[in-house]
Amino acid sequence: MNALGVAVSVEARKAVASRVVPWTSGILILGLAALTGGLLAAAAAGDERVLARLGPLADTHGWTLLVGTAAQILAAGGFGACGILIAWLYGREFADGTVAGLFALPVPRSSLAVGKLLVFLGWATVMALVLTAMLGLIGTAAGLPSTDPDGTLQLLRIPLLTLLTACLAVPAGWVASVARSILAGIAATIVLLIVAQVCAVLGVGAWVPLIAPALWAIAPDTVPWPSLLGVVTVPIVFGAATALTWAQMQLDR
Repeated sequence: MNALGVAVSVEARKAVASRVVPWTSGILILGLAALTGGLLAAAAAGDERVLARLGPLADTHGWTLLVGTAAQILAAGGFGACGILIAWLYGREFADGTVAGLFALPVPRSSLAVGKLLVFLGWATVMALVLTAMLGLIGTAAGLPSTDPDGTLQLLRIPLLTLLTACLAVPAGWVASVARSILAGIAATIVLLIVAQVCAVLGVGAWVPLIAPALWAIAPDTVPWPSLLGVVTVPIVFGAATALTWAQMQLDR
């Protein structure tokens, strides 16, 4: 097994053995289910406050309403969960005082950094499948037609939104590495989330990677595909920057 394979294996075992990953996953899954179900129930009951917050989605129904509502929640909540997790993956070595031991390993520190990123993206892939299946069950339980082709297409936006949201959270891992702090990575996540909300309010989100995936999941026709492709460059750029940071890391700083 090469160095990267060893790094991925080790980081995966550490992630599975931790409490952070299952707690983050559980809160995201249950939170999305509860909030989506609650908002849909309130909208069906004619709650004017909920309908006002749903915006244009209030005039939709069926799978469009379900997926659009879930996308709004997932864009913000999912980004927060991803940011916290990747900040922990990189920052835990400093918080637990285990970073010094990494210098004695035969595996390059840059490979460890890439391994952490691959574990994070693997987790995001699993979450994308789980969340999609869960929303499918919620829709079926709500009486939506399970054989509707349009419903299937609507639902397929969720896994892509989940993966794109995970990609956007990768800078938090770089910040946690540079600052050597989990809290710094979480703070970066909060700042990015605020920036995304401001861009959404200003109406410039279609070409801003931070908000483009959420807008696409709600209204695909409003977001050009090149904008979504730009999101894919985020983990490449910041993943490389993080690997470089770990490669040049010194114990006296």
